[in-house]
Amino acid sequence: MSMTHGAAKGGSKRRRRGRRGAGAINEINMTPFIDVVLVLLIVFMVAAPMMTVGVPLDLPQSKASPLNSDVKPITLSIRRTGEVYLGEAELRDDDIVPQLMQSAKSGTEDRVFVRGDKRVDYGRVAQVMAIVTGGGFKKVALVTEPDN
Repeated sequence: MSMTHGAAKGGSKRRRRGRRGAGAINEINMTPFIDVVLVLLIVFMVAAPMMTVGVPLDLPQSKASPLNSDVKPITLSIRRTGEVYLGEAELRDDDIVPQLMQSAKSGTEDRVFVRGDKRVDYGRVAQVMAIVTGGGFKKVALVTEPDN
């Protein structure tokens, strides 16, 4: 009988419920989140001016590996004499943008590769690229052969 009586007294003291200050805090600590956001904001504010370039081109390096792309790009070829080809069809300068629009699946968001013969005049390549970018295509790249 004394065991039951002692356990009842001790058990009631240990099982006190409703003590203040001992429960879990149900608030999210926002301080680390705000710190991270502010650091990212500062990094992007400093890096953004450095990311702008004059002409948006993907100029390949001579030892670069080929670009992996899920979508096949549109390819313009410029022969040594200055003629422009889309596939195997020769184009006049006035027909370049309309033919690109017909070939583009995503409109002006498609990538356009410009392949120029290494003996073609640089001014002619720049002229063709100006026609393409003037037509709204902003993802224009020059294609070269890999350096052996």
